[in-house]
Amino acid sequence: MKKMLLPTIKLLDELPLERTSEILENDGARDSIEQLNWIEKFNYRPITFFYVARSETAIYIKYHVHGSMLRAVYSEDMSPVHGDSCVEFFCKLPGSSHYMNFEFNCIGTCSAAKRKARNEDVTPYTRQELSLIKRFSSIGRRVFKELNGMFEWDLTVKIPFLLMDMDANNLPEKLTGNFYKCADDTSMPHYVSWNPVKTELPDFHRPEFFGEIYL
Repeated sequence: MKKMLLPTIKLLDELPLERTSEILENDGARDSIEQLNWIEKFNYRPITFFYVARSETAIYIKYHVHGSMLRAVYSEDMSPVHGDSCVEFFCKLPGSSHYMNFEFNCIGTCSAAKRKARNEDVTPYTRQELSLIKRFSSIGRRVFKELNGMFEWDLTVKIPFLLMDMDANNLPEKLTGNFYKCADDTSMPHYVSWNPVKTELPDFHRPEFFGEIYL
C-alpha cells in the first residue's frame, strides 16, 4: 500500500487557482500515476504526474499528463467524463462505509458522488456543490472531439473539505484514497492508478485497494 503526506500550504487559499500551479510543483507532494493493473488488455500508459497539498480549507491537486490523443466532448458537470481524457481522485474517511469519487476531464468538467460501492447507495453531488470545486485547465474549457497526436496538459483542482464531510478545524490524521488516469471511450482506452488495484477487470471503485493519504 502506498502512502503520502500532504504538506500544508496556507498561501493556496489566498491565490487564484491558476496561480497555485507553481506552488504545488515546488512545495506539494509529488507522485506518479503509473500502475498498469490490466496490462494484457490495456497496456497504454500516458505519462501522468500529480502534485498535491492542502490548505486550511481544501485539498489542491495538480495533474500533469503527456500522451497521445486527447478528447473532451463533455462540458456539463455530472456528465460521464470518464469517457474523455480523464483524471480522478477517490477518497474515504476513516471509519466511513462510503467513499467519494471526483472525476474530471481534461477541460475540467466534473462528475462526483458519495457512494458505498459503484452501484450501491449512490448520492451525486448537486450542481451547487460542484460549483464549489474550482478547476483550472491549461487547455481551456472548450469541448472538442478526439484529436490525434501528442499532447501535454495540466489540470488543477481545489476540493473543499466541506464537500468531503471534513471539519477544517478537526481534520482526521489520514484518508485512504487513490488517483487515476483513464479514457474509456477513446481510441486508446486505459486504466492507470497510483495504488495498485487487484481485480480481474478494470474497476476503480474498490476502496479496499486505496492507499493512505496523511493530512
